[in-house]
Amino acid sequence: MPHFDVVICGLGAMGSAALEQLARRGARVLGIERFVPGHDRGSSHGASRIIRLGYFEHPSYVPLLRRAYAAWRELEQRSGSELLHVTGILEMGSPNSTLVRGTLASAQAHSLPHELLAASDLMRRFPQFQLPADYVGVLQGDGGWLAVEGAFEAWISLAARAGAEMQTDVTVRALEQHGSVVRVRTDRGAVEADCTIVAAGAWTKSLIPGLAGKLRVTREVMAWFDAPERARSMLDRLPVFMLESRHGMHYGIPPPHADISAGIKVAKHHHRNQTVDPDDYERAVSQEDEALIRAALADHAPALNGALLAAKTCLYTLTPDGDFLIDRLPGSPQIIVASACSGHGFKFAPVIGEILADLATVGETRHAIARFGLGRLG
Repeated sequence: MPHFDVVICGLGAMGSAALEQLARRGARVLGIERFVPGHDRGSSHGASRIIRLGYFEHPSYVPLLRRAYAAWRELEQRSGSELLHVTGILEMGSPNSTLVRGTLASAQAHSLPHELLAASDLMRRFPQFQLPADYVGVLQGDGGWLAVEGAFEAWISLAARAGAEMQTDVTVRALEQHGSVVRVRTDRGAVEADCTIVAAGAWTKSLIPGLAGKLRVTREVMAWFDAPERARSMLDRLPVFMLESRHGMHYGIPPPHADISAGIKVAKHHHRNQTVDPDDYERAVSQEDEALIRAALADHAPALNGALLAAKTCLYTLTPDGDFLIDRLPGSPQIIVASACSGHGFKFAPVIGEILADLATVGETRHAIARFGLGRLG
C-alpha cells in the first residue's frame, strides 16, 4: 500500500495551499480531490475574492492577514502570476452596523491606516453610491481582490514541480486510524500516511462524522452585472466595496482593469441562509436569487445596477460562531481538520497552508490559532 508523509483530503484553497507548502518543504505528499482543483462545486471559485486588513469579523484575524498579504506576494514571485490586485476597499453602513463597528475596531486595535467618511463626503468621492444621510464609510487603501483561478494554477503547478502527487476525480470514503498511521480509503483503493489533513470544505462532515451536528453548509449566489453606460467612465475609480443595509450585507468587486465585459461581481453575504446537502442542491440561479442581490444595488448603487451577465452558486461551510476550524482530531492526533471557513476564508489560504504544513511536519505553528480549536464546538 502506498505510504506518504502527508495525505490531503480536498484540494480547495486551503488544501492546495498546504499541498504546495508541504511539497516545497520536501515532504512526500499526496493531494486527493473528488473533482479537480478550482472546480465550481464548492467554495473556491468565481474569478475573484476580497482581501482586506481591517477585519470586521474580529481583530484577532489581523495578524494572520498581515502574513497572508506577504504570502500572496511571495506566491506571485514564485509563480510569476499577478494574483493580488489592490483597489482599496470601502465598507459602508450605519455607524452601529456590524460591518462598520467591526472594521473600525480592527483598524483601531492594530493602528491600520483608514479614513472614516460621512455619507455626503463618500458620495461626492464615489458617486456610484446613494446612501442615507446617517451612513458612514470606512476606506482602507490596501484592500483589494484576489484572482481565484490564477491562485489555483500557481499552487498546483508549483506543488507538482516540487514533487507533490495528486489524484483527481477520486472520492475519499473513510479515514481509519491504524496505530501511528492513517489509512485513507477512496473509491479507487487505499493509501496510508503519517498525517492526514482534512480540507474537504462542505464534505468535511462525511469524513469526520463527529462534526455532522456542528457544521452547516449553505447555498450562496454570485452575480456579475454590466454597468450602465453612465457608470462606465467611473469604473477605474471603483474600489472593492461592502455594504450593510436593510437588505443585509452585500459585497462588490470591480472588473479587472476596468474591463466592463467581465462585469461587476456582486453578492449577498449569507444569501438566503439556506442549509443544503453539497451533493444535492439547486445550482441554477433563479430570478428570486437575482432579486436578493439587486435590492441593495437598486437602493444604494443604482449606477451599478445593470444587466445580468452571469451568475453562479457556491457553498459556505459554517461553524456556529463563524470562526475557522483548524485543529487535530481528539483521539486521532494524526488527523488535522482544516475547514469550515464560514464564507470568509479564501484570503487566508497561503497562511493557512503554512499553518497546516507546520502542524503536519513539526507539530506546532508560530501563528495564533487557539481561536480555531475544536474544543469550542463541544
